[in-house]
Amino acid sequence: MINHTQMRYAYDHGFHSSNDIAKKNTLYAIIFTIIMMVAEIIGGIYFGSMALLADGWHMSSHALALGLAYFAYIISNRYKSDGRFNFGTYKIEILASYTSALSLLVVAFLMIYHSILKFINPQTIAYKEAIFIAIIGLVVNLICAWLLRSSHDHHNHDHHHDDLNLKAAYMHVIADALTSILAIIALSFGLLFGADFLDPLMGIVGAILILVWAMGLLRQSGKILLDANMNEPIVGEVIDILRLFRSDLIIKDLHLIKVAKDKYACIISLSSDEPLDIESIKKELSKHKELVHILVEIYPK
Repeated sequence: MINHTQMRYAYDHGFHSSNDIAKKNTLYAIIFTIIMMVAEIIGGIYFGSMALLADGWHMSSHALALGLAYFAYIISNRYKSDGRFNFGTYKIEILASYTSALSLLVVAFLMIYHSILKFINPQTIAYKEAIFIAIIGLVVNLICAWLLRSSHDHHNHDHHHDDLNLKAAYMHVIADALTSILAIIALSFGLLFGADFLDPLMGIVGAILILVWAMGLLRQSGKILLDANMNEPIVGEVIDILRLFRSDLIIKDLHLIKVAKDKYACIISLSSDEPLDIESIKKELSKHKELVHILVEIYPK
């Protein structure tokens, strides 16, 4: 029996380049987040603030998302040349972003549930202490957002495609920052005007915002995981290249599979009245820098 883990391949499936700066900054963000997460959860329980506790809960999902993003970078880079992965390891990062979105859904529903309980059974809130912790939480979120945003800008200096794994982590931070802002608003109005109902209300508002964002990320990452790429502009570009190459070409089948942020594997079946040279077609398609791992099949008309 052939041991595929020990095989050496003449071809390379390492289409996807690792974002090393993002990996390093993600680790820093994880450390900041875990420290603040513990402080907010303890503070929310001790001072009786649902908004602050909700922010801590969401920060826990944010810590999980950052951890998944960091782990995905490590695994994706480690196995990028492993021949067992037909089209490289890019989807490891996409799977991490999809999982992050699922974790956001869970946290959002928990926030709604506990906010409703807080409406039913109001608790005394130590507003000043809770506001202080929420402000610190917001500062930490902004630091993490800056770290991840700078990683995104640096990595996309020469690219026009998002690092979806990094984007998932970044959006977790942004959503958490919004939750912190809502908590500060609710606690401030409660302190100044006695509007205690705003604390659980803001918990629900924050949960709805998180739900909306999580569904967007699920759609975006799920589309890549399911290879639903055939409505993207590159499909038309490939068809135009083939039509310019030979006007009598008949495209019998075409598949474009996303194998990196800016790369697609191309599998195409063609027929024509005249003989076709596969290498010439592949050379023409290779001029499109986004196309890698090009497979061309010729069928009689």
